[in-house]
Amino acid sequence: MTIQFSTKIFPQADLQSAKALNSSLKSLLAHTSDCLVLAYSKADFDSFSGAKATKNKSGFLAELDRLLSGSVSHANLLGDLDDKQSSVCLLRAEKPWATNGVKAKRVLLLGLGDLHLASERSLTSFSKVVRAGLKALSGGSIENALWFVPSFAQKSELIAEEVRLTIQYGGDQAYRFGVRQPAMKFKVKDKADTFKHLVFAGNNACAKELKLAVEQGLAMVEGMYLAKDLGNLPPNICTPTYLAKTAQGLSKKVGLKVEVLGRKQIEALGMGSFLSVAQGSETPPQFIVMRHQGGKTTDAPIVLVGKGITFDTGGISLKPGEAMDEMKYDMCGAASVIGTLYAAGLMKLNQNVIGVIPTCENMPSGQATRPGDIVKSMSGQTIEILNTDAEGRLILCDALTYVERFKPKAVIDIATLTGACVIALGHVHSGLFSEDEGLVNALTKAGKTSLDTVWRLPLDAAYHEQLKSNFADVANIGGRPAGSVTAACFLSRFTEKYKWAHLDIAGTAWKSGAAKGSTGRPVPLLVNFLLEQK
Repeated sequence: MTIQFSTKIFPQADLQSAKALNSSLKSLLAHTSDCLVLAYSKADFDSFSGAKATKNKSGFLAELDRLLSGSVSHANLLGDLDDKQSSVCLLRAEKPWATNGVKAKRVLLLGLGDLHLASERSLTSFSKVVRAGLKALSGGSIENALWFVPSFAQKSELIAEEVRLTIQYGGDQAYRFGVRQPAMKFKVKDKADTFKHLVFAGNNACAKELKLAVEQGLAMVEGMYLAKDLGNLPPNICTPTYLAKTAQGLSKKVGLKVEVLGRKQIEALGMGSFLSVAQGSETPPQFIVMRHQGGKTTDAPIVLVGKGITFDTGGISLKPGEAMDEMKYDMCGAASVIGTLYAAGLMKLNQNVIGVIPTCENMPSGQATRPGDIVKSMSGQTIEILNTDAEGRLILCDALTYVERFKPKAVIDIATLTGACVIALGHVHSGLFSEDEGLVNALTKAGKTSLDTVWRLPLDAAYHEQLKSNFADVANIGGRPAGSVTAACFLSRFTEKYKWAHLDIAGTAWKSGAAKGSTGRPVPLLVNFLLEQK
């Protein structure tokens, strides 16, 4: 971790109770920290700012003002405190604070606006407040902070979602590739964020939910970090063999059972479609199976299938040279599966989850598959390869046939599958394809909870017409129109024996330009999805 998260319980702390307000604030302020973080609503501000005389002021901000010897009033007078959502007001310790037993070096006040009202409550709005707070804590002389959760979530049922989201954003903000992989940065090393430790404070009323949410958030961030690292590593290091060794290393860390199949075993399974992509590269393919056994042995597992093309040149259908270096990110589906399984192991998730990753390179050579070649998939269906750059579906289809043996509760494949999905949805939503309404609803909800969102696209039978071949059961492309849809339709031909959903993350798995790097998506989505499964 590049940032530490923990919990601390102040048993009776309650800023909503007039009787407990003074003692609650005193206990929080008496805790030694670089910064105490508190949220206030527009109603709190109005009751404080509207009173003319200090002695007439009441409520949370007024009591805090008295304990801080007028610092809140002074900030209000200067215009540093207002009623706007996501507003930030940082108060620095002054000598009079100590006379009231204040040990916090700073107090950070974050404006909620009307978020305390049920009609205004949304995770999107809450995330803006969180981002503003985390930004204020980062990059300066603050190394640790005490974040009082009940001042943000005034209903216990909101705590888990909001704490996990806060940890998700905090972890994302603190991530530095050069710190986690110092050997990769030979000249200018990334500096670790000066902000190192966020303590989530709660009371007896939310202690159980808070501790569990922090544990879950920690696991999710670790999984997200691993996915980011794998995506950001150069393709001469992050090869199929490296992915396999990374997965095997997790068996020791969190007790995952990992099996890696090599070329001969893949051939024995009849995965001709997968091998057709791998045959142009000297780097051997790998087929990785990861098992988290957290439920009963009789419980049907949820299976995650990740596309693991560790570098995609397009094969004989060679891609343009510009930005081809970003094709190292074509294994981000695999990285997200590895990260999610790691998170499941860390949180000791009480479910059975299996990760399946077909991984290889797509390279041009004298042995490479040609446009016009016909291959036989593990399912027995023959495929005419019209474009070797539509390779992700060729490795996934055999993996999707393989997972039938697990008699899964549901299967979700995750892949940087099509540029067409980027054209359709940009870099905001991942594409979601499924005919199972339960899966669609669950994944959509998990996306909203994590703000790692999806958008459903069609799978109508009419699109299958574009995949017809005169020489094989199916062609691997259907032309430019509806490219992401026909790719999903292709995969659906191999998923008829179980509930299935496909996530096209081509637009969300990484960023280009100055912010270039893996996003770790959709690990937050997948973790939240698994947490909601019963």
